[in-house]
Amino acid sequence: MLTIKDLSKTYADGTQALSGIGLDVPAGEIVALIGGSGCGKTTLLRLVAGLDRASAGEIRLDGEPISAPHPGVGLVFQEPRLLPWLSVSDNVAFGLADLPRGERRARVAHALERVGLAEHAGRWPRELSGGQQQRVSIARAFVANPRVLLLDEPFSALDAFTRRDLHGHLLALWAESRPTVLIVTHDVGEAVALADRAVVMRPKPGRLDDTVALALPRPRDPAAPQSEAATRTILAALDRSLRRAEAAPINANWW
Repeated sequence: MLTIKDLSKTYADGTQALSGIGLDVPAGEIVALIGGSGCGKTTLLRLVAGLDRASAGEIRLDGEPISAPHPGVGLVFQEPRLLPWLSVSDNVAFGLADLPRGERRARVAHALERVGLAEHAGRWPRELSGGQQQRVSIARAFVANPRVLLLDEPFSALDAFTRRDLHGHLLALWAESRPTVLIVTHDVGEAVALADRAVVMRPKPGRLDDTVALALPRPRDPAAPQSEAATRTILAALDRSLRRAEAAPINANWW
């Protein structure tokens, strides 16, 4: 269980990025964080990843507080961030140095097979397309068997066809070990395709505004009536959140 309680973040210049965030995410659930620009989605992910410190509140994973990078928490960034001097397989293996060589190789081979890149294991990152590079970063995140996986708009720079293909690879890997997943996205269709729950955030400062349950069978067809209905529900919640933000008193120190 990932537990976020009364979480707030104010920067040194007085900018209040988050206020009073409370969220419980059971093991194995996929939650999409969605909202307008400046509502603190990435800030929240950085706090859960232990890359930044909260001003107030707490984050716990199975009861253990998180205030620094944690071995049970993996992170996939918006860009692949591969090491150009390492091969594809060595990039995926990065961070597994403590494992026996045989187990390390088996894990890497399996992860690359699951993302459709087994034949590219010996290539360099520069020889891959953008979509292939992001597949490597997803394989690298899953190969360590994290209990929580954080994804910060990992598909936003990709075309629609590649993005949908990567959704399938992501869900295939998730189905094997069922980590808890938090994914930041601006794409409502992506939230409907991937998540069990969409959490809508509101800015000035960033806070949780609404939750939309997405109890749809997988695999999901974006053209199915249930998917289209879920998309409309999330869009309506987003519209309400932005209207509330516009109606709120102006605060110069919001994120």
